[in-house]
Amino acid sequence: MSPPRSPARALLGLLRPRRRRVDLLVAVLLLVLGFAVAVQVRSTRSDGLLTSARQEDLVQILDELNNRSDRLRQEVTSLTDTRSKLTSGSGADEAALSEAERRTQLLGVIAGTVAATGPGVQVRITDPKTQVSASVLLDALEELRNAGAEAVELQGTGPTGTVTGLRIVAQSYLTDEPDGVIVDGTKLVAPYRFLVIGDAATLAGAMAIPGGVEDAVRQAGGSTEITRSTRIRVGALRVITAPRYARPQ
Repeated sequence: MSPPRSPARALLGLLRPRRRRVDLLVAVLLLVLGFAVAVQVRSTRSDGLLTSARQEDLVQILDELNNRSDRLRQEVTSLTDTRSKLTSGSGADEAALSEAERRTQLLGVIAGTVAATGPGVQVRITDPKTQVSASVLLDALEELRNAGAEAVELQGTGPTGTVTGLRIVAQSYLTDEPDGVIVDGTKLVAPYRFLVIGDAATLAGAMAIPGGVEDAVRQAGGSTEITRSTRIRVGALRVITAPRYARPQ
């Protein structure tokens, strides 16, 4: 028989926390609740940005989303028609050849190995103080791509003092120079000019978003001029080199 505990020892035993399964369950529930609250706060902040946006900006964002949706629907329709032709039996060989040629041209535009024409915009960026960095031009390029740019050429004054155009593709890179930028190994000096093929209204709107490219260029002491056109020619070509490591599978 164990000796009786003193009142002080008994009280201390009651106050000492005990680890029980219910305590662990409560702790887990509190963690889940905290995570849910954090997600809700972040979502509320994002919604607040849209709430504080101007009506013109909201209309522009909606138009851009609608344009992307329309392009995706057209692509789905085109792929569905192609599949029907290839599986119908009659004229399948001609349909396959036509589709192969079409895809070759499309891939050539994406890879930058063929010239392209179409509607779009010219974006001219001046830099009198040589403060427009490569990151600003990269932001402009990303905004144009997000707005549906299908072919892009970046022009500037090259090493020979003449206007030099470079085809911008997925592998392109931009780095800073003291008085210009390096684009895919070639130095360009302002003024810079983007030749972009795509929906002209959407591309122009992407450049004018508050806090975007135009504001960044203005803060750097430069200016941005956007010209819409029904016919933009992207003529600069990309030289394709064989990959060192990647192999088709």
